[in-house]
Amino acid sequence: MVPVLALGRATRNPATLDGLREHVRANAERRPAIYEFLDDGGAVFYVGKAKSLRGRLLSYFTAPWPEAKSARLIRSTTAIRWRYVPSEFAALLEELRLIKRLRPFQNVHGNRTGRRTLFVKRTGGAAPKLRLTAKTTDPDAAYYGPFRGSSRAAAALRVLNDVLGLRDCAQDVPMLFADQADLFDAPLAPRCIRHDLGTCLGPCAARCSGARYGTAMGAGVDFLEGRSAEPLARVLDVMADAAERRDFERAAVWREKFEALEWLFGAVARLASALEALSFVYLVKDLTGHRDDRVYLIRRGLVLAEAALPRTPIERLAFAAAVERHADVPAPALVARSAAEMDHVLLVTSWFRQHPEAFEATSPYVDWLAR
Repeated sequence: MVPVLALGRATRNPATLDGLREHVRANAERRPAIYEFLDDGGAVFYVGKAKSLRGRLLSYFTAPWPEAKSARLIRSTTAIRWRYVPSEFAALLEELRLIKRLRPFQNVHGNRTGRRTLFVKRTGGAAPKLRLTAKTTDPDAAYYGPFRGSSRAAAALRVLNDVLGLRDCAQDVPMLFADQADLFDAPLAPRCIRHDLGTCLGPCAARCSGARYGTAMGAGVDFLEGRSAEPLARVLDVMADAAERRDFERAAVWREKFEALEWLFGAVARLASALEALSFVYLVKDLTGHRDDRVYLIRRGLVLAEAALPRTPIERLAFAAAVERHADVPAPALVARSAAEMDHVLLVTSWFRQHPEAFEATSPYVDWLAR
């Protein structure tokens, strides 16, 4: 980071804003960078990235006050510091890393726009559950997605939970499995009607064993990771039985359930295919004239390694060894990610979606190993 300019709080002293502006004009270059805004206590409260640092920082001073967020940020800033990086892609990655490490208030709490995509969250605990969420912040959870179409995703997940008998009550509801029932004198009553309807195994009231619930959750995980379509087969069986009994109204209801699950299974397959395609070595050239070209080893949307472009035989061998090492490691589930990994995958997929020409700078692993 470059040295910071120590000034009084901008909201109290109008001269501070001018001082910060002059600091930027005198020192910021037109290069990719990540930057930090500090408050008068020296704490970082905002992290940002820029394709051209000088233009990005100067835009904060011309933003309309007080309606623009950028104008409010700069008026709460005591000092700015920054560090140059070789490319816009490098700036995106470093911004994500800094936000994860520093958790600046305005990055974590200041963005109220939300995402347009949803994820299926598999919670932790003795009786995990599957639920929709727009955030990937729980370090103890696994996430599947992203999925678009909130109503379709919600309907599909409801069918999946009902078919498998997975709970949907609050996370802090105490669980009691059948092999623990002797701890209580009287039988416990389920906390909701879903058990009576046959759509929940009732782990809150000792109506199933821990092993049985675990098997049901395993079937849900296999479905969301594209390994098994068994829940679809269950729905088909009920639908066929209703049709055989000439209960066409019931058959129509289960047909809708089948279509909802079929949509989710198809979305999982498409997602898995898209992530599989994001496995390659990506060369990013430094366009600022500083000859800091870099290569990134990307596997299923995750940047596993990065290095300066190998220019000597030893450097080429070292990076090829890293490629071979990661290529030989058994692949994780195609769509299950931790919170940190999911944010990383979203960044990489967004980058290549917005810059399709970047695929021209990628090479399959085998090409690097062949070299």
